[in-house]
Amino acid sequence: MSSLSSLIQRHSTLGDDERAWIVELAKDWQLLTDLACADLVLWVRTTDDDFVAVAQGRPSSAPTLFYRNLLGQRVREQWAEELERGYQEGVAVRSTEPDWFDEIPTQLTVTPVTMRDRGRHQERDERPIAMITRHTNLASGRSVTRQEMTFRECSDDLFGMIEVGDFPDPEAPQISRRGAPRASDGLIRLDTEGIVTFASANALSAMNKLGFGGELEGESLTEVAASLVEGRGRVTVDEALPLVVAGRAPWMTDVEAREVTVTLRAIPLRADGERVGAIVLCRDTTDVRHQQQELITKDATIREIHHRVKNNLQTVAALLRIQARRSRTDEARDSLTQAMRRVSSIAVVHDTLAGGFNQQVDFDDVFTRVMRLITEVSSSDAHVRPEFRGSFGQLPSEYATPLALALTEIVTNAVEHGLDGREGEVLVTAERDDEGLHVNVSDTGVGVEPERIGAGLGTQIVRTLVEGELGGTIAWGRGDEGGTVVSIDIPNRWNRAEPAEGGFDGDESTVVY
Repeated sequence: MSSLSSLIQRHSTLGDDERAWIVELAKDWQLLTDLACADLVLWVRTTDDDFVAVAQGRPSSAPTLFYRNLLGQRVREQWAEELERGYQEGVAVRSTEPDWFDEIPTQLTVTPVTMRDRGRHQERDERPIAMITRHTNLASGRSVTRQEMTFRECSDDLFGMIEVGDFPDPEAPQISRRGAPRASDGLIRLDTEGIVTFASANALSAMNKLGFGGELEGESLTEVAASLVEGRGRVTVDEALPLVVAGRAPWMTDVEAREVTVTLRAIPLRADGERVGAIVLCRDTTDVRHQQQELITKDATIREIHHRVKNNLQTVAALLRIQARRSRTDEARDSLTQAMRRVSSIAVVHDTLAGGFNQQVDFDDVFTRVMRLITEVSSSDAHVRPEFRGSFGQLPSEYATPLALALTEIVTNAVEHGLDGREGEVLVTAERDDEGLHVNVSDTGVGVEPERIGAGLGTQIVRTLVEGELGGTIAWGRGDEGGTVVSIDIPNRWNRAEPAEGGFDGDESTVVY
């Protein structure tokens, strides 16, 4: 659950659909903030009829007012009246007098967030699901540029759409905001006919790199794009391009020409249900695409390395198996068989890594194959019934290899020593929680003697792997009905640095800009 969704759930009674709508809106929170050239705060209604801030945005296009976070705070008394009025009436409210904040005059604008029912597109809910306050700094002595005026006009259009439930567009496809164009990267404003009425300097620069010469304003962006497609050099486009450059669909596409890649994203603008134009954001993503291609190449190389390592390990295991069969003493045969099994369990991990682009391992699949391997190659005459319950989940490769090797040793001991020559079962249970991974291995064998724990090479290897490489703890004991129970606890260190899913700041972990 994202930080934003958690805050909403903690402070309000909004349902899943309402929370999802707000989360979708917040994906464009920085875009809205930059276009407004103002600080934004998103508020939700509390159970005691107050408002709590759940998201905050600081503009990159203007000086910020709020240097401290407002998240989780209740609305200030100076904003409460306008916020309550906007909520009750379901309309935008703009303060008639300057709103003073830290001795700085500001313009306060309140906008209700309305959610449209996907099945009833022309209807709107009776009450807003959230409220947005815009705090525009009025103290600046500089003159307002044409770009800033256009940004604010686009912002007014978008906030008008938010008020009636037209933004975010419920029918828009899901797009990744990573690497997507921002307002400062380049903005083109189109009228209803697709004619450019404004193009920022960065937008013009991006189009010039693709091969377009001249001014964009007054030109049809569709015709400009067509000239690039028909122009010199290699050009790569997709079928979404005509709709994007015409501003008719909320899509995103890439244009490649002259070894330059420009990403375009269209946001259609509506008023009173009619299309009034569009915003087209553009960004030179040449370096980003090159980096992505390099990552794909490196991922493919890593997969090939894992594949070759797996093949080499299987070759080593095969050589050990051949040598074990030709050994003349039982002790040598057992030692070589154990070494072969250890090598084979490591090969299983590399085989799994070779099948995907990420370095996360589905350890449930790995362990199922390891258990099958152990019971198949076991030198014991026992009729073993292995059983696995629970789930290990996804683990990084650096955890998967030592854990697979440690469990190989533990299960092997249970099969070959605890159940030597007898029928029985080996039960492995795995459970994950916020603290970490908890694994129990129990058998119905003869049970381990306390004085023998740690005496063998296998238990020494297991202790080294669990305590040294995994940073966990391990304990041996006897079960209530006999047999041996081995408990392993591994702290949850592998995902502590991971960002919360769906966050909205630079590192996608919180909801503050």
